[in-house]
Amino acid sequence: MPALADSLAGWTASLEPDADDLTLARRALLDTVAVAAAARDAPEGRALDPLLEPLGQAGRWAALAHVLDFDDLHLPSTTHVSAVCVPVVLACGGGARDYLAGAGAMVRLGAALGWSHYSAGWHATCTAGAPAAAVAAASALGLDAERTAAAIALAVPAAGGVQRAFGTSAKSLQVGFAADAGVRAARLAAAGASADPAALEQWLALVGGDLGASEPARGLLDPAGPAVPDGLAIKLHPCCYALQRPIAAVRALREREPALRAERVRRIRVTTPESALQPLIHHRPRTGLEGKFSLEYGVAAALLDDYPDLASFADEAVRRPEAQRLVEALEAATTPGGDGLLAGEVAIELMLDDGTVHSTSLALPPGAPARPPTEAELAAKLAACTRAAGTAEPLANLTWSTASGVLPT
Repeated sequence: MPALADSLAGWTASLEPDADDLTLARRALLDTVAVAAAARDAPEGRALDPLLEPLGQAGRWAALAHVLDFDDLHLPSTTHVSAVCVPVVLACGGGARDYLAGAGAMVRLGAALGWSHYSAGWHATCTAGAPAAAVAAASALGLDAERTAAAIALAVPAAGGVQRAFGTSAKSLQVGFAADAGVRAARLAAAGASADPAALEQWLALVGGDLGASEPARGLLDPAGPAVPDGLAIKLHPCCYALQRPIAAVRALREREPALRAERVRRIRVTTPESALQPLIHHRPRTGLEGKFSLEYGVAAALLDDYPDLASFADEAVRRPEAQRLVEALEAATTPGGDGLLAGEVAIELMLDDGTVHSTSLALPPGAPARPPTEAELAAKLAACTRAAGTAEPLANLTWSTASGVLPT
């Protein structure tokens, strides 16, 4: 039986994208570049900028693509696919097929790692991202299957990242590390560096991948299937994906009850499976980055702001006295278990100052693969990023050959 790295490399070499694959790649390009461009002049991006100099081009772009936490997500693998793969491909002069090769490798590695890997505290975007970045770079550089497998193995030492980084600069920086590691590994492989492809399987076992399920992992390498099985979730709010559903639920409740005002809310109760709150580690946030990983603040922002956007996750927005009051008013009640960020549903109860209770529940937020964003929602997101980026060129007109011109040098 060939090593998993050899199987991934062989799958990459035989990949023939269909129209649906290319549509996904186009959307990923627009979404990722728009978010990275918007980050450049956002407070989060300005704070990150002086830290980026040691990174290569791919790493700098990947960190910017991730710092707003506005980038897409593959739910079964819990990986931010495009924040890694789009910058790598652009830095290496590649195109849609190269992106799909890296993205396909990333979601397959993430699936082999499984939810248990993420729930243990690993940041799967980085652990699966470094070897996947090597695939994307190898494809863009024109490496054959043998050299691609070597690149994957050479990226294994950099395949790490943890969730305690969430809410700090380290989260986006470690995504940049993964992107840079993949490019470095591919270039080393192109220069003839040797590596044992079995290193990938040893690494999978060390970080909690279920190698008893290595056959199912290989079974995902189906050349007849989509390049990115299960599609990608698109965020409509610039914060952790685990907040998209609670925010959408509160916004739907406010639309149903127009008289519901934040100042009248005295108690908030959120009930959801335990897994759906895994990355929300900041319960009393004081910064915008912490607010992006706070259930309490996400719900507060949904109550206070018509549409939680980039301004909602600025430091001063998180510190609003009314936001902090609502943070203190929230009680989270989790049901045991779950196997992902959209396990079960979220139920929200709001008790008002007169004792009345308004409640709602939601299973899928807008932007989920099974509830894809509308054209209007996508256009609104791109327009907001264009305004934030201060660019005269509409980001919707970007192609793989022109996108790098919008990103910082």
